[in-house]
Amino acid sequence: MVVYEEIKGDLFNATSTTSLAHCVSEDLAMSKGIAAIFKQKFGGLEQLKQQGITTGDVAILDKGTRFIYYLVTKARYFNKPTYVSLESSLIMMRQHCVENNIKDLAMPKIGCGLDRLEWSKVKDIILSVFGNTAIKIKIYTL
Repeated sequence: MVVYEEIKGDLFNATSTTSLAHCVSEDLAMSKGIAAIFKQKFGGLEQLKQQGITTGDVAILDKGTRFIYYLVTKARYFNKPTYVSLESSLIMMRQHCVENNIKDLAMPKIGCGLDRLEWSKVKDIILSVFGNTAIKIKIYTL
């Protein structure tokens, strides 16, 4: 069963073995919000683009001790995601996490900042998608 925790603090202070996730658009603009910070901290833009991801998929950077997940929830940076595209991306990420024995995963309140999804619904989707895994999920808020 999934272990879920909400933490007040900086997502980027998570341990170096905790994989991180956030939402992006297919165009990988990442010019605003937490996506801009991910872009600056982890780079890898060309590597992400080469993965040819589309809405509902996940792009992944391997950082040695952890993975950085880019949940593709919309086509262009100015579009808004849907709960369906978010769930699809989460399912793709879960599959990768399970295959790669990921134990710890941290993310912000995905889809709820600039993207304006409702946190209670997003939380339910996360718990549903990861419900039968042993992955510890930490949601960070400032």
